[in-house]
Amino acid sequence: MPSSENLKGKKVAILVADGFEEVELTRPRKALDDAGAETVVVSPAKGMVKGWNHTNWGKELKVDMPLSQARAEEFDALLLPGGVMNPDHLRREPAAVRFVRAFFDAGKPAAAICHGPWMLVEADAVRGREVTSFPSIRTDLKNAGARWVDKEVAVDGNLVTSRKPDDIPAFNREMIALFAKSGVEAPVAR
Repeated sequence: MPSSENLKGKKVAILVADGFEEVELTRPRKALDDAGAETVVVSPAKGMVKGWNHTNWGKELKVDMPLSQARAEEFDALLLPGGVMNPDHLRREPAAVRFVRAFFDAGKPAAAICHGPWMLVEADAVRGREVTSFPSIRTDLKNAGARWVDKEVAVDGNLVTSRKPDDIPAFNREMIALFAKSGVEAPVAR
């Protein structure tokens, strides 16, 4: 179990739109909070954002910061939950794509699970990287230049990816370890 001091002083953006997979936000967020991070839900949605719970709509969650006010330089790391609808909505939002790209341009760490890596494709942040995801977006990732692998968690530099909710324990462990490292990496070349 991570120490409550691992991420003390770290501020993590959680970028979502309606249709995020509920457990892929709530369980990693709890792990980050328990490790001492300040987590901030960022969204183009106004006020509340609605989750998806496997096959039905899930709970609504308060948006802490509108995407229009969020700046990557205000955060230490980025979390991209999955769910099919969530990244599909976000990748059509130029401001969301710019927000994600800014983390990679600055060499900041990021973590994406399930369909969340679709945003990494849109932000041109997977070229030459080993990543994993929900199998249905494997071809998209490969076409964007990623080396796709089928394992519970892939860590490549400042990026952690996982496939599905069953992988959350490994995802959380690697995400916290990565986010706890001090400093940033060289920006990701496009």
